[in-house]
Amino acid sequence: MQNASTRFTKSAETIPQPPSVPENDQLAQLNQFTRRTLSPEEVFLFDVRLCDNEIDRDGERFTLPALAQLQTLFVGKTGIFDHDPRGENQTARLYATEVVTDPSRQTAAGEPYTYLKGHAYMVRTDANRDLIREIDGGIKKEVSIACTAASQTCSICGSDRRKKPCVHQIGQWYGEQLCHILLDDITDAYEWSFVAVPAQREAGVTKQKRFLTDAADRRLKMLEQQLQAKEALLEQVTEAVRKDITRLRYLVEGTIQPDAVSAAADRMTLEELLAFQETLRTQQKKACLSQLAPDMRTDGNRDFRL
Repeated sequence: MQNASTRFTKSAETIPQPPSVPENDQLAQLNQFTRRTLSPEEVFLFDVRLCDNEIDRDGERFTLPALAQLQTLFVGKTGIFDHDPRGENQTARLYATEVVTDPSRQTAAGEPYTYLKGHAYMVRTDANRDLIREIDGGIKKEVSIACTAASQTCSICGSDRRKKPCVHQIGQWYGEQLCHILLDDITDAYEWSFVAVPAQREAGVTKQKRFLTDAADRRLKMLEQQLQAKEALLEQVTEAVRKDITRLRYLVEGTIQPDAVSAAADRMTLEELLAFQETLRTQQKKACLSQLAPDMRTDGNRDFRL
């Protein structure tokens, strides 16, 4: 996570185009990312609906400014499989993007339906021949983007849910407004992936929220659990030391009534309590020695007298 941002993955769909000779401007755009100029016969072009401004099943949606930010950030980004960042999974690249609006359709939030469209290319090889056929046949259709949204605000009160959670419940209606989270301030776009199972209602779109990676999320949760366990153990030890101090004070001073010393002990750190405990133990040992009979303290051969 960077700057307390949240990383998202969001699925969408591919929009296959029939194989055709690419326009010169399309070739010029994609050849910006190649080491040599590719010919029309060498490339396969298809379009990708990356994400939109509709409220998804997680109760979240991208704002229109966020889609504009993503439009810039996703140019040149690579397409892989299942968000696995290994190099051998690279299969395509976006050479251009555009924000498309359908004025005849409104979202649940009352905005014109708008989505981010990506123009992708692949280099035709023997290895990806079947993949190209699956894209053309609609089998490989859903894709998922990974990006970072720094702003996540409540649609009802505008509170930043990362910094100050509010009382409004996602999916609940407040008057005529449906509570959801607005994703904005996109700081980075990572990649887009072919995935298997869509979860969002529109265009096979799905989004899974995660912090950096699923593995990092599991690691963070494990560390949080370990920290909570250590804090609970520390509290148990501290309470046990306080009880022992009360016992020692009774043995040394003959008092168990609350006083200024006991009040001070309640505010002590564990280190201070341990030092106080050791002082009382030393005083107790001295008191015990002073109560022994003289012959028991000085005559080491007492047990052997006849």
